[in-house]
Amino acid sequence: MEKADSSRRASKNQPNPLPVLAILAKDVGELAVHETKVFSPILKGWHPLAAGVAVATLHSCYANEIEQFISGIMELTPDAVQVLRAADKLEKDLVQIAVEDAVDSEDGGKAIIREMPPYEAETAIANLVKGWIKTRLDRLKEWVDRNLQQEVWNPQANQEGYAPSAVEILRIIDETLDAFFRLPIPTHPALLPDLMAGLDKCLQYYVMKAKSGCGTRNTYIPTMPALTRCEIGSKFQGVWKKKEKSQNSQKRNSQVATMNGDNSFGIPQLCVRINTFHRIRSEMDVLEKRIITHLRNCESAHVEDFSNGLSKKFELTPSACVEGVQLLSEAVAYKIVFHDLSHVLWDGLYVGEPSSSRIDPLLQELERNLLIISETVHERVRTRIITDTMKASCDGFLLVLLAGGPSRAFSRQDSQIIEDDFKALKDLFWANGDGLPADLIDKFSSTVRGVLPLFRTDSESLIERFRRVTLETYGSSARSRLPLPPTSGQWNPTEPNTLLRVLCYRNDETASKFLKKTYNLPKKL
Repeated sequence: MEKADSSRRASKNQPNPLPVLAILAKDVGELAVHETKVFSPILKGWHPLAAGVAVATLHSCYANEIEQFISGIMELTPDAVQVLRAADKLEKDLVQIAVEDAVDSEDGGKAIIREMPPYEAETAIANLVKGWIKTRLDRLKEWVDRNLQQEVWNPQANQEGYAPSAVEILRIIDETLDAFFRLPIPTHPALLPDLMAGLDKCLQYYVMKAKSGCGTRNTYIPTMPALTRCEIGSKFQGVWKKKEKSQNSQKRNSQVATMNGDNSFGIPQLCVRINTFHRIRSEMDVLEKRIITHLRNCESAHVEDFSNGLSKKFELTPSACVEGVQLLSEAVAYKIVFHDLSHVLWDGLYVGEPSSSRIDPLLQELERNLLIISETVHERVRTRIITDTMKASCDGFLLVLLAGGPSRAFSRQDSQIIEDDFKALKDLFWANGDGLPADLIDKFSSTVRGVLPLFRTDSESLIERFRRVTLETYGSSARSRLPLPPTSGQWNPTEPNTLLRVLCYRNDETASKFLKKTYNLPKKL
């Protein structure tokens, strides 16, 4: 102890002087080697385990100092790590001497080793590093909460069109990994999974918070009005239509009023969120490669640290980003079609006389929104959002035809108008070959294509077909009285509810009388 103390005083003015317990560990190690070389071979004549007894004694002396030191460490400092590493090396050296000395004894030196309870220096280092990791992660989570409250998702914030907060969180994570690998510890690979799991959760938390409150597809789809039959040739038709129109819009707007108060949920802002998730997802691979490089430069890394790939992977964030892009892509599409364009779709298309309320206003507004998407969204996710917008447009078109409320009525002659309008809708997304691929357009317009021929079919045939599929669905119990088929929302030309709805909006006596007689449907809501 005196020697170590004087060594420390002597090195006080040098850069990075050694802590006294690190000097002491080195000196004790040298003393043990001297002991086994000079004294133990002679003393072995009086005691079979002379070297073992000597190192157990030295181990015990150093234990008094190191245990006191460990109990007083509060945080990870270079000095603390230096002392603990020195203690760990000393202990390994002393145990090695005791084992070699007892190689010929009956118990192989077990009794001597039992007298050397471990210093637990590695455990102490691991606990300090875990504390360091926890502090960093707690700070990062607070940062996410604070910064996402201030984030405005401005498309002009940078050239790439993603959120500045995403750039910042990725920078903080990069710096945290750098700082971790700079820690003067021997156990980076063993403690890396703890850090990775924590950073992964923080990034996942960022993504979850960024997508919360943006709504989903179902937030925007309006409630279907109750089934009615057509008011044939009534001169009051226009009055009912106006009244119904205002009811329709009231019903829908109550659902989405909450979404409108905040500009950070506008279409350009939602597109920035989508870009942000895409950016974070693509940065994950970069971070994972950087971690491998860090490990290669690590003194304690072994081959198995590279073969066991799991500990270097972000498990939660990539899937959270993919889900976030999917969810918001649908939300953007259905918000555009059912909320932002409700005045030209739900409250405008085919209201009153179909020939004078056609699809052109909807197409103009859709085109304007598709332009915003094309200018704002990263090219890798653009097709997805435009495809979702096409799906939403087809859903909206069918909803107008099959659940548009009493303000709409179609004669068989209107079927040509409907078919031409639907072709114009598809052409908008085809964009003369510059838009969506033809096979995607075909895939997502197949439901509408299947239903449209029903609007050309005469009412008698429709009624006959409706009776047949209802009997097939419900069996002999439906013979005496046709049950009212429930709305599944899965429109299909062979599905009873779809056929029934075509009849509900059929502007002729045959359909109206059938619905009155079979279900006593009213003419207005």
